[in-house]
Amino acid sequence: MSITGKILINGQWVKGADSEFNAANPATGASSAEKFSNADLAQVDEAVTLASAAFDTFSQYSDKQKATLLRTIAEELEAIRPAIVERGTWETALPEMRINGELGRTIGQLNMFATLLEKGDWKRPVIDLAQPDRQPLAKPDLRLTQVPLGPVVVFSASNFPLAFSVAGGDTASALAAGCPVIVKTHGAHPGTSELVAGAILRAIETCGAPKAIFAMLHGSGRIIGTALVKHPKVKAVGFTGSIAGGRALYDVAVSRPEPIPFFGELGSTNPVYLLAKSLEDTAEQIAESFLGSLMMGVGQFCTSPGMLIAVKGPAFDRLVATLAEKAPVLGAGSMLTAGICASYNKLCAERDALPSLKAIAKGTAGDSAASQAQVALFSVDATDYLANQDLEEEVFGPSTLVIACNDEAQMLEVAASMKGHLTGAIFAEEADQAAAAKLLPILQQRIGRVLFNGYGTGVELSSAMSHGGPYPSSSASQTTSVGTRAIERFTRPLCYQNTPDALLPVELKNANPNGIMRLVNDQWSDKAIG
Repeated sequence: MSITGKILINGQWVKGADSEFNAANPATGASSAEKFSNADLAQVDEAVTLASAAFDTFSQYSDKQKATLLRTIAEELEAIRPAIVERGTWETALPEMRINGELGRTIGQLNMFATLLEKGDWKRPVIDLAQPDRQPLAKPDLRLTQVPLGPVVVFSASNFPLAFSVAGGDTASALAAGCPVIVKTHGAHPGTSELVAGAILRAIETCGAPKAIFAMLHGSGRIIGTALVKHPKVKAVGFTGSIAGGRALYDVAVSRPEPIPFFGELGSTNPVYLLAKSLEDTAEQIAESFLGSLMMGVGQFCTSPGMLIAVKGPAFDRLVATLAEKAPVLGAGSMLTAGICASYNKLCAERDALPSLKAIAKGTAGDSAASQAQVALFSVDATDYLANQDLEEEVFGPSTLVIACNDEAQMLEVAASMKGHLTGAIFAEEADQAAAAKLLPILQQRIGRVLFNGYGTGVELSSAMSHGGPYPSSSASQTTSVGTRAIERFTRPLCYQNTPDALLPVELKNANPNGIMRLVNDQWSDKAIG
């Protein structure tokens, strides 16, 4: 499929009025044949203004209509799978299997939200019937539902060109809620982004939906991204990226004359705690499985394990010895961009220079011209770690810090010192449960997902999933960006009081025509109200 390098506004592919750039193959340094054009501020305003006008129509779409749109997008993506995979692998240096799997996940997210809409009870409707004879005051008829916020800006992620990008979870959940979406692409994969945006546009046209409910813009995060977040008609933001970039945009969002919610997934080091009996019995196996998790996507997963914490002793020494033995034979891998690779190497060099850190092992050296990075493992005494909290910060790439604790009490002290993370893992056997019971309450305050005997590099599409956590892992710890509850980020509650039945939304009507479960007078029921 041909790639134009244009931006998408109101169903039209138009040339961006600002500067141009080429896509790059990180593994070879080669530039794309196409030039991509960046939007200017006038085009930002046009896209948002049109999306706001389209919201009046799209916000009234039934769940069935929105479900059909999402399923049609999924079908259009599947129809061009070969083109997406070919371009995605070229722009990211990720293997074909990974891009294929991520496309499957993206399609799965769209269908998951379609299923949620078809079920119909996602708004959790609540009805408290009137009591006109109540004394001393009559009780009104009150009915609660959820309504969409308005146009949503979505920032594509560098490390997930599909699942957290143009048609990813933020876009899928916002459209499912009834919100138009303006995507600010990531410069690492503009061609892939255009192919995906084209699939969304074809689905919109097939379903007869307003074309302005989706727009795709290239441009600088600092300029175009800031302008999008500042725009008075934008009502929410979904972001996946760095702490620095996300925090800057968050500050813009909350300092507007009308502050808006900013749902940012920022940075996470995902600590892994190895308890005594588990470490004693499986030190070598843990080391090998850990390296496998760390090297997934060349360490460029937001849930990559960036810290191993254990108590010193013979089992700890076996763990470190296995890491030192196995890591050097791991091959280097191309990172997503030359800039990401340069940043990773800089941070590793800074850690190398710290006297409190000891290098455990490094992988095989890579080709700098191909943006290749190698694994880099460091260890630090827990006392030194506690004296330098900057060591908790994420090193985006295949590097981990092993923290050596004097005893269980110091391990708990390390845990209590940490900020927010997406995941935290505990390796424990039955004999470790007393220690785990002490550690778990500390972790619960600091992470979004607790794992036992596994790693966070694998985020299941499930209604029970939480992908978020306390700051800085995310900017809104009460929400998730994965799973069906992600839709709740882009809605708000609306209460109807003494409203005629004919004017109520379908989920609140007395007849309950869709037969959904509702909380009626504090009792769950799918029956009509007589």
